[in-house]
Amino acid sequence: MRFAHVNLPGGDSPTLVLVEAEHAIPVSALIPDGPRTIEQLIAGGDELQAAVRDAAAGWTGERTAISETTFAPAILTPPSIMAVGLNYSAHAGELNLKTDDTPTVFTLWPNSIAPHEGTTTWARSLSEAVDYEAELGVIIGKPARDVSEEDALDYVFGYTVVNDITARNVQYSESQWCRAKSFDGFTPVGPYVVTADEVPDPQNLHIWTVLDGHTMQDSTTGAMVRSVAKLIAHLSHGITLLPGTLISTGSPGGSGYSRTPQVLMRDRSTVTVGIDGIGELTTHCRVLD
Repeated sequence: MRFAHVNLPGGDSPTLVLVEAEHAIPVSALIPDGPRTIEQLIAGGDELQAAVRDAAAGWTGERTAISETTFAPAILTPPSIMAVGLNYSAHAGELNLKTDDTPTVFTLWPNSIAPHEGTTTWARSLSEAVDYEAELGVIIGKPARDVSEEDALDYVFGYTVVNDITARNVQYSESQWCRAKSFDGFTPVGPYVVTADEVPDPQNLHIWTVLDGHTMQDSTTGAMVRSVAKLIAHLSHGITLLPGTLISTGSPGGSGYSRTPQVLMRDRSTVTVGIDGIGELTTHCRVLD
């Protein structure tokens, strides 16, 4: 199944929809008192998710063209956003950073979450070195603590696309990366969440970035240093990953900051990061003087 949060025509707040053939079906209409957010759907567990699937199979009611809606972030209130750095050797090398035996883990702050087709703004005085990073997002579906690598994917509800936007000057000036990647609007997520059963192998996905019409990143999730399963097992060691937790799994090579000359996000840039089978996530940029 494919889900999104959208603002329906005439609506004043995001609602959860099931997306089928470019049409949106409000999940709250599929079943009585149905969930209005992905977080509520996840909290309802396998029984609620099965009920939504069954109701959708015979649905003949209300549908709205996706083109008539506007997107909200694919996940609205994750209990935590855990990000993994240096998880592709090419990206670590181009940034002159070392890939260690254990993952580089940091958190992203909730104010940074932004939707597909949103506009991210920042002050020129803050940074003139703002970079893109296409990443596979993993959404945890049930409490996961001390899980094995072999069982780790059983705890995944679904997958989404993340653009881990980074102010490189801030990243390199501070020992922690959280702030450099958590300015308002610096974590676009979406547009869709695709349930895990639709993604049989998260290590076999084409991942890419196009900035202002030019392809900048072009790789596969198979190039990860540590697989999705290995990351979940590591992150859950001694820590309960709560349902709805978003894990951003790292970015492949091709960052703009490492190029000569550098190719960075600038005023009126448009950047699209995508993962085949999951979606394309577009962000518009405005730099404020």
